[in-house]
This record gives sequence, structure tokens and C-alpha cells, in this order.
Amino acid sequence: MKQFQPSYIRSHREGTLRNKILEINDSNTNCNLCPHRCGIDRTQLNTGKCKSGSLPVISSYSPHFGEEPPLTGSLGSGTIFFANCNLSCIFCQNYDISQCGVGEEMSYSDLARIMINLQQFGCHNINFVSPSHMVNAILNALPEAIEMGLNIPLVYNSGGYDLASTIKILEGIFDIYMPDLKYMDNSIAHELSGIDDYVERATESIVEMQRQVGDLEVDEYGIARNGIIIRHLVMPDNIAQTNKVIDFVRELSTNTYFNLMDQYRPAYHAISNPKINRKLTAEEFQRAYNYALDNGLSRIAG
Repeated sequence: MKQFQPSYIRSHREGTLRNKILEINDSNTNCNLCPHRCGIDRTQLNTGKCKSGSLPVISSYSPHFGEEPPLTGSLGSGTIFFANCNLSCIFCQNYDISQCGVGEEMSYSDLARIMINLQQFGCHNINFVSPSHMVNAILNALPEAIEMGLNIPLVYNSGGYDLASTIKILEGIFDIYMPDLKYMDNSIAHELSGIDDYVERATESIVEMQRQVGDLEVDEYGIARNGIIIRHLVMPDNIAQTNKVIDFVRELSTNTYFNLMDQYRPAYHAISNPKINRKLTAEEFQRAYNYALDNGLSRIAG
């Protein structure tokens, strides 16, 4: 099999990465990188929805084995957890990171060195968790990481609330996109995540991700090289409209690698919401799984 080269190396060599950095940095001074379009100068302030300035705030980084098998393989996914988030999910299991901002501010050079360290550990990829508000930091750190020898795929692991125009800028940077598709009901998205237009923004951005990278491709060892992975957390009483999520994924491609997740449990403020203050039942998950099978999805993890 021909040796795989991540797309960002070609973008760096051809000069398009530099142009993307300039475009992202221009947006960063009047921030419209995510659908909130707060309009603040993040080089001076951290008062937007994501409470983040221009430098990355990193909660932790390590080889991670809790991701999908094509990402973790035998040596792990090199996971970098960014603090803060552009969603306000009341059931977030990592709320100390996403809502309370627990982490350490670092330089772009620090982020580049973290990528190299994870590669040296043997990780199969660099997996950015909650990158939607940190695409500027990732792009600014990338040239230095490339010069230091970075040569494994980059994973964009987001909550799904992304702006399709920003995802377009990222073409040729990320080989693997892994968005959540949390809901297909905006009223529930508003109630549980504080977002009024989640369905439109998430589906638009996922369509753009699919256009760029297509269905997931793996090497001879089953390790992901490029493509899209879509995640969906099944919730109690089908509150997230799981059937409609599956319908969307089927229309995108029946060969989509689709992780239907069953690990919902009430965390953070969810215990106070009677709609979601209990665990998912095995029967609820099985109904969702059967619906995915019956509707022709051929690559279901879960």
C-alpha cells in the first residue's frame, strides 16, 4: 500500500497553509470562527461565548484509548483536550474542562511540541478535542510542528456546532473529522445546550466535512488515515431525535463510520432536568441500533 502522507504537509509545502493562517488570524480579531460570531478581538479579550483568547488553553494531553478503534489502534490516539467550549451542555461529563475552563494557557510553540511529544509516544494521530474555538491556535502551531517532523493525521473532534465557512478554510489541514451530531431538534438543543440553530449549523458543517474527506479509510492494520466519523449519543425517551440523526447519516452515505453511543448518564446539571435525569436503558439503545441497521448503515460502532 502506498505510504500515506497527511494533507497538511502538502498544504505547508505548497504555501496554502500560510494563507489559511492569515485568513484565520484576520477572523480572530473580529471573531466569527464559530456560529456564535461574537465579534470580539480575541487577541485582546476572552469575553466571547467560548471565554477564550487567541492562545490555547489546554486541560490535558496523552495517548488515549477510549476513542473509536480506528483511532486508538494499539498505541492510542494522541488526544489534546482544549479548555472551554462553544456549547453549554447541561449534561457534559467533562464540565470542569468545558464549562469551568480548567487548563493551562500555552504558546503556539508549546502546542507544536505537544503534538511532537504525542507522535514520539507512538500515537497514531493527533486528536484535538473541542477545537471549534481553537482552530486559530492549531493552524498557528502547525508550521513549527511540521518543521519538527510531525507526519501523522490530525483529527477534528468537535461537538458539531461548527461554521461551514470555517470548515472550508480547514480543507487540506485535517484528514479526519469526528463531529458529534447531538440533536435534530432545535428546541431540545436550546434547552440542553443553549443553542438555537444547532441542527442547521451541525448538518451544514458535516456535509462540508464529508465533501472534503469522504468516508473513513483505514490502512492494512485498521488504523484511520482519512475520512469522517460521526458520533451520536442516544438519550432517554429519544429526546435527541435519534431516528432523524440516522436518516441524515444515511442520506450522507450508508458507508459512514457511525458511532452510536450508549453511555448517557446524568451529569453536571442534568440531574435537575426531569427529561434526562436517568440513565439510558438497554431497550432504548437497542431500538436505535436496530433502526440504524434497518436503514442500511453498514459501519455502525456501538
